[in-house]
Amino acid sequence: MSSLKVFCARSMTHAVNRIADDFIRASGHKVDITFGPVGTLQKKLAAGEAADVLVLGEPAMALMERQGCFVAGSRTDVSRVSIGVAVREDAPAPDISTADAFCAVLRAAQAIAFTDASVGGTAAVYLPQLFERLGLTDEITRKARPQQSGAAVAECVARGEAEIGITLIPEILPIKGARVIGKLPAALADDTIYTAAVAAGSREAAAAAAFIAALAHPGTREVWQAAGFERAG
Repeated sequence: MSSLKVFCARSMTHAVNRIADDFIRASGHKVDITFGPVGTLQKKLAAGEAADVLVLGEPAMALMERQGCFVAGSRTDVSRVSIGVAVREDAPAPDISTADAFCAVLRAAQAIAFTDASVGGTAAVYLPQLFERLGLTDEITRKARPQQSGAAVAECVARGEAEIGITLIPEILPIKGARVIGKLPAALADDTIYTAAVAAGSREAAAAAAFIAALAHPGTREVWQAAGFERAG
């Protein structure tokens, strides 16, 4: 049996671990998964670390495809994720249904948690661009409670150190004391497709392709939904 090395975006931890466990039992293959922010995993690859399967956001995968980092034709969309807004579990839910309402919430908040842009995750990269587009960069900077992960964002909210947190929905759901009140309003949303591919140079290409097929299988829909994702396709 094969032993697979997988590099996977950190927000997918719960769903991918669940699917991997089922795959291991069914196939007999071993699966070693490294979870991390997309930027961190890209740096590992650039430094020469080897992997058999890559599961990253579509923008990063598009770049890596141009660089020849994975096997042509092996790329498969597996899930879609949205950025959401979290409040403390017992706090009232502010209105974030429109762009104007969301901006009003940002202005009214005393402290706002989100992932530090230096981490390089999906939401961490997008949110500074969003704040600039909304003309709120200076105001948000004064209120910011930057964190090192999406889970830490939700934990910051759960402790009452920030009134709202903004990060990927799957990173909020496992954290006790915080709850998702919704996605970013449609006009401001930046949903991300996560894509899997067989890494160039993999010596276990057949097993890697089988693992990707397991991630994208229609039967995994409930697993993805329970973890806060929509299954791609």
